[in-house]
Amino acid sequence: MNALDREIIPENESQRLAAVRRHEILDTPPDGSFDRVTAMAARRFDVPISIISIVDHDRIWFKSHHGVGVEEIGRDPGLCASAILSNEAHVLVDASIDPRSLANPLVAGDFGLRFYAGVPLQTSDGFNLGTLCVIDKVPRPIEQDQIDDLKDLASLVVDQLELRLAARTAIAHAELMAREIDHRVMNSLQFVSGLLTMQSGGPASKGDASTRLKEAATRVAAVARVHRNFYSSDTEKASCLTFLTRLCGDLSDICGVAVEVSGDEGMVPTTLIQPIGLLTNELVTNAAKHGAGKINVIYRVKGDRHELSVCDQGPGVPADFDLAKSEGLGMKVVRVLAKQLGGGVQVMPNPNGRGACFQVAFAI
Repeated sequence: MNALDREIIPENESQRLAAVRRHEILDTPPDGSFDRVTAMAARRFDVPISIISIVDHDRIWFKSHHGVGVEEIGRDPGLCASAILSNEAHVLVDASIDPRSLANPLVAGDFGLRFYAGVPLQTSDGFNLGTLCVIDKVPRPIEQDQIDDLKDLASLVVDQLELRLAARTAIAHAELMAREIDHRVMNSLQFVSGLLTMQSGGPASKGDASTRLKEAATRVAAVARVHRNFYSSDTEKASCLTFLTRLCGDLSDICGVAVEVSGDEGMVPTTLIQPIGLLTNELVTNAAKHGAGKINVIYRVKGDRHELSVCDQGPGVPADFDLAKSEGLGMKVVRVLAKQLGGGVQVMPNPNGRGACFQVAFAI
């Protein structure tokens, strides 16, 4: 930058330059939509030159330059560099006698600029990226309705820039979501693979091949059920209580028992939703099969400790029941999922009366 005066540096220059970078417009190829705007501006003002400029940290780059072959100039005061300092039009009816522009090389040099009217390209969040300007080599007056037209044309330029930014953001978000979906599908397939491996390794006395295959299919269906009830959001965390309420509504219909969900909101990383959902599915299904009465699903948050409890009103677990040694596939699945969460499982009597409670505790 050649002797850049402090007076042409906006107070929010670092944020403004960040906005320029965010729009990814600098040094891009010519574009017909922008060239049409500069052509319209030149016709409206009956001038030979119209430019869409982007003010970089040390230069003024031309996205469209109707009537002139130059693609960029230095960031000298008096013209575009000064025009971005205000939200109003920057007008020089005779630059050769205007103190704001006397030192600008385009005015003082061979180019001989005399008339300049520019309006800032202001984004929706208030940053002036550059200008739409019209230029002539002879002095000329300007009317307010012409300035209003120039502002309208500048708004069209900004609309194009922001639509393109929104499109790039949407594409990037879609790509991120696609990777996230791929990751979840891979995790689900790995879980299904592990589930089938556990199923195939069970003792033959636990049932014939048809029965065991049906049990495996039921658990595989649970993976789909968990996904169906989890609606992904743009955030990295989701309400566990909301998710469990939807999931248990499905389970209530499938198992034919009342399932009541209560507790704390429990915002958890979306990566933990699947194991929490599969745990809930397994424990509710187990309670419906071996317990009785209403099933209560409670989700509690105590600092960074999260607790998922599933309680039934049945006869309770046998006195000699040892979860760690249980060979049943359901309990194996529960132990694997609890380990995936980095937590552990406890079995205890239902504190509200008859029945048993399975509680999984983990830290976030």
